[in-house]
Amino acid sequence: MQARLGDTVIAEADEADLIRIEGNWYFPPAAVREGVLTTSPTPYTCPWKGACQYFTVTVDGHALTDRAWSYPEPYPTAIEKVGADFSGYVAFWKEIEITD
Repeated sequence: MQARLGDTVIAEADEADLIRIEGNWYFPPAAVREGVLTTSPTPYTCPWKGACQYFTVTVDGHALTDRAWSYPEPYPTAIEKVGADFSGYVAFWKEIEITD
């Protein structure tokens, strides 16, 4: 599967390597293209997943603030609920198209 912004692939992995949570596909950290994400200072803590890290997605000089996120250290109960360790996996907001 691919995460694309326009014609640019920003993440790519086999579907079996992704984790689906609440309708969002989470890509393994190694599947995300180097240099596309920069850490955002936006704070958020999900009541059941834990502290979230937001990222700005930048492609060809075009920056989209807070359009990607991950949970570096999700709550153990969240890992249990999801059935997989999604620590550091990255999900993308709607401007980023996820395709097979």
